[in-house]
This record gives sequence, C-alpha cells and structure tokens, in this order.
Amino acid sequence: MPSRAVRKATSSIEGRAHRDGSDRQAGRASAIIRQLNAMQTSGAGGTIEFGRGRTLHLSSLDKPFFPNAGITKGDLMRYYAGIARVLLPIIKDRPLILRRYPDGISGPSFVQQNAGAHVPGNVRTARLETGRGDQADRIIGGDLMTLMYIVQIGTIAVHAWQSRVQSAHLADTATIDLDPGEGVSFDAVVALSRDIKVILDELDLRAAVKTSGSRGMHIALPLPPNTTFTEAARLTQLVAERTVAANPRRATVERSLSARPDGSIYVDAQQNAEGKSVAAAYSVRERERAPVSAPLDWNELRGGVRIDDFTLETMPARVRQVGDLWGAALKRRNTRRAIDRALRAEWCSGRT
Repeated sequence: MPSRAVRKATSSIEGRAHRDGSDRQAGRASAIIRQLNAMQTSGAGGTIEFGRGRTLHLSSLDKPFFPNAGITKGDLMRYYAGIARVLLPIIKDRPLILRRYPDGISGPSFVQQNAGAHVPGNVRTARLETGRGDQADRIIGGDLMTLMYIVQIGTIAVHAWQSRVQSAHLADTATIDLDPGEGVSFDAVVALSRDIKVILDELDLRAAVKTSGSRGMHIALPLPPNTTFTEAARLTQLVAERTVAANPRRATVERSLSARPDGSIYVDAQQNAEGKSVAAAYSVRERERAPVSAPLDWNELRGGVRIDDFTLETMPARVRQVGDLWGAALKRRNTRRAIDRALRAEWCSGRT
C-alpha cells in the first residue's frame, strides 16, 4: 500500500486534475494514479493503460525504493505521474541518461545511455550520434508513458540533456552547479547563490535557481536560439570566474577534488557540452527521504531554505501553492545582445 503521506499527496493531485477539466495532461495523470493505486492494493504489478491502445507492464510496485522513508517503487511512480504536468515540458524532446537502481537506493546502480534492445514500442526513442561518432537509439523525454517506463526499469532521478533532439548540437540552457566540499553548510551554498545573482544582474543575464536535490544548487541560464555549446560554456565559465574573484575564500573553479581548498564550494561550469546531462527540475534524487530538485524563487534565498523541505512527499503541495517556477523562469530567455555583451567583456578582460 502507498504510504499515508504519498496517498495524501497523490489524492490532492487527482483533485487538481478534476478541477482543471481542460488540462488533459492532469486528467491523464489522474487516471494513471488511480490505476497505480488499484494495482498496488491488489498486488505487486499489472498492465497500465494510457489510452489509444497504449499499455505498459509494471512490476514490483511494492518494492522499497527508499527503505528508511517507507517509499516504494509505486510511490515514486505516483509522484512522477502527479508532477508530470510541470516536468514533461521541461524534458520534452530531450535525450535522457538513466542511472538505474533496480532494487532501490540501497542496491547496486548502473548508468544507461542507449535505449537498449527491449524498449516497448510506444516509448519514445530517437537515433542520435554518440561521442564516438556512431549512431545509437536514446530514450527521449516528454510523454507520460516514457516517464513511467524509465521508473519501471529502476530510474529514480531524471537526467536530461541541455539540448533537444531537433537541435542536439545547440544549447538551450547553460547550467552552473554549486558543489560544496566536505563540511560546507547548505546555508553557505545559498549565500553563494545570492552572490551569483548579483553577478548575473551586473551582466544583465537571467537565470533560474533550484536545489540540486543533494547538497548543492543549480543555476540555469535560458539561452536564445542558435546558441552553441561553446558559447554556453564560455558564458558559465565567465560567471564562475567572477564568482571566485568575488569570493576567493569560499568559491573555487578547481576541478581536482584533492586540490580544492578546504571548506570551498566548487563552481562547476563543465556540464555545458553536447551529451552532458543535468538532473531535471522536480526530479527525485537518490538520497534518504527522497529529496527533490526544487525550483526556487530568487527571493526565497533570503530566508532559511532547507534541502529537507523539498521531498517526494512535500513537492506536489508546493507546486500547487507556488506554481511552476522553473517553467516560468526558463520562458524568459536571455537576449542575444546580453550574451554577446557578456562574452565581449570576457574577451576584453582577458586581453588586459
């Protein structure tokens, strides 16, 4: 049976779906949640129907995925079905990289990049060029059945490319990952995020911010069309270097873990390349209590933000309360003029 907290969260999602009758995605999610509830009540698996003859076989819904929190595989599926209306637009058309935990977070895991030979017919895939120059089928995000399938095979966190299949060689976001060293408090990470916001404002750049779902923060800059990954990497490296210059005691761009100063926060701008992935907003992470990578309003960084505030059990209520902060922020793309101006400033400073 679902945990009491998860049942409460998913029942409120269903209520939202019924109130928003015009929201087809919410209605489909509500239907999936009801099937999941019935399936887990009567047994450990079965076949779920998505309409138009599309079905997916599910198994082991009662398997503990977060044992200490009492959260099962079925609970994880219910969460993703309920949050799909805000998650699916974020990962739409993006290749997904899967880290699979077939027995939950207490068991072994492995990374899967290619789709594999046994993907159900209605799960979306696309043939893409790999880093070695050959072709391989990749799972592509954006529809509910594909999302349920990757959880069925043991995926917990949803990691997506920063480009879409229609323009895989171009970046549409650029991300800075704040990775705290041993013993660094989350309050210090939040404080550094505020300092980065000041730098972004100085450069006239817009960004969205979210918890990583682990110990850090992610800051993502939405990019204008036709932005290359080279430009995306230069832009984030510029911000990272300015951050370190303004905070030399607590920020570093040193990639080597052993060479980083004690008590520092790594300002990682290295994930901005084709084929690199970032944990999506609203994604559950592979940690005790099932924390979620939670979008924040920049103003929330002035208060006492805590990672434990954002979990699989609390996130649905937060989305109902504050809406889709991530989707709203990413719609306000940076202008080509602002990016060119920032990169020119980087070039000029490098010549002096």
